[in-house]
Amino acid sequence: KGGLESERQQYIIHGGKTPNNELSDKMYVMSVVCKNNKKVTFRCTEKDLVGDVPEARYGHSIDVVYSRGKSMGVVFGGRSYIPSAQRTTEKWNTVADCLPHVFLVDFEFGCSTSYILPELQDGLSFHVSIARNDTIYILGGHSLANNIRPANLYRIKVDLPLGSPAVNCTVLPGGISVSSAILTQTNNDEFVIVGGYQLENQKRMVCNTISFEDNKIEIREMETPDWTPDIKHSKIWFGSNMGNGTVFLGIPGDNKQAVSETYYFYMLKCAEDDVNEDQKTFTNSQTSTEDPGDSTPFEDSEEFCFSAEANSFNGDDEFDTYNEDDEEDESVTGYWITCCSTCDVDINTWVPFYSTELNKPAMIYCSHGDGHWVHAQCMDLA
Repeated sequence: KGGLESERQQYIIHGGKTPNNELSDKMYVMSVVCKNNKKVTFRCTEKDLVGDVPEARYGHSIDVVYSRGKSMGVVFGGRSYIPSAQRTTEKWNTVADCLPHVFLVDFEFGCSTSYILPELQDGLSFHVSIARNDTIYILGGHSLANNIRPANLYRIKVDLPLGSPAVNCTVLPGGISVSSAILTQTNNDEFVIVGGYQLENQKRMVCNTISFEDNKIEIREMETPDWTPDIKHSKIWFGSNMGNGTVFLGIPGDNKQAVSETYYFYMLKCAEDDVNEDQKTFTNSQTSTEDPGDSTPFEDSEEFCFSAEANSFNGDDEFDTYNEDDEEDESVTGYWITCCSTCDVDINTWVPFYSTELNKPAMIYCSHGDGHWVHAQCMDLA
């Protein structure tokens, strides 16, 4: 944890699939280079590793622990393709759980060391990991070899003295059976587990709070959110932590619709004051139609920079102030300008009609004359 902006905001990217459906063993460090006005510039650099390099994988966890003023990355679990010597045409995409080794990665010097801990006997994928100071807690996960979701709860402690690191593992009681769950933090000592699966085709609808006090972990079931019917009946769901105790959930749309690649998204607020608040539909959109084959993987040691809106990454020391001049001129965008003389659309009770937006009436541009905008309901359309 350094004092520089680039040291305080770093993101580690490891594993995943490449556009040609292979798994990547690359590791990238993404850092904030600078902030100016409303733009944030990132730099993503490939990190060359030496030693026991983690094999290509997905469904793993990667966390950072802090001990004695030093930091170290910890890679555990995941799934990988079977060895190349065993891959035939019929079994080319067959995967297996990675060996249950714990990898310590020094991001400063690029050294990686694997540790075999007797408490970790089976490979795990899609587990939940929580990093707190020098300790990582591993919960749940899926064992592909046994096709079970054991109620695991492991505590992995990492000590970083001047010499060689010391890694030890303790099996704790009170674990839960879940895979592919989403973890969000509600305060300094409390987390919430949302979503995931308890069986291959059965979503886990209950949520759990995880509390830490005096280095003790307590997992308890919390009051079930008021899931919408769409979420209840969907066979699959996915999502991500949005920070501040908020979870972003997505489910596939009804395949009977004209557009079968529609998804519906929800935000679930798990903060203490909003635990019982109903989910609110956030937006719905179509998945990308881009061909993955059109993507280009990173070249060796390649760096890239891109920009993002700063208000997506605001820290406690930086606030955006509202500036009325920043707003778009809606008389230009056309939503609230005068429609045709016979318009009787009530914007508060409108019915969606050829609209991709959730809070504004659909409008269609008419090129007659000098051109003007007309509410879709006011046009004689089939």
